[in-house]
Amino acid sequence: QVQLVESGGGLVQPGGSLRLSCTASGSIFSIPTMGWYRQGPGQQRELVATISSGGSTNYADSVKGRFTISRDNAKNTVYLQMNSLKPEDTAVYYCNADLIRSTTWRRTNSWGQGTQVTVSS
Repeated sequence: QVQLVESGGGLVQPGGSLRLSCTASGSIFSIPTMGWYRQGPGQQRELVATISSGGSTNYADSVKGRFTISRDNAKNTVYLQMNSLKPEDTAVYYCNADLIRSTTWRRTNSWGQGTQVTVSS
C-alpha cells in the first residue's frame, strides 16, 4: 500500500506565498517522478510541475517564474513553493507520484487526497 499525504494549503491574498508539501509512504522502492497537479472550479485537472529523482523539472507556462518544485529523495517528499499568487491559481492541488513498488517491482501511479489553495483578497 502506498499513501501520499499533502499539507500546506490555505487562504492567501493575491501576491502572497504558500508552500505545499507531500510525503509518500508505504511499500516504495523508488519514485522516478513526483509532481503537482491542480483542478480549479469547473475545470479539468492540469499539470503544475514535475520533478525527477535526478532533479529535472518541468513547469506549466502559467506558473513559470512564480512556482518552484523541489524534492527530498531521502524523505520521499516533494515541495511546491508558490510565490506571487494570483486569484486564478485558486484550485485543489494534488500530489502525484510515479513510483516503483518494493513488493511487486511494478511501476504505478498514485495520487494524494488534494489540498485547497484559495487566493483572494
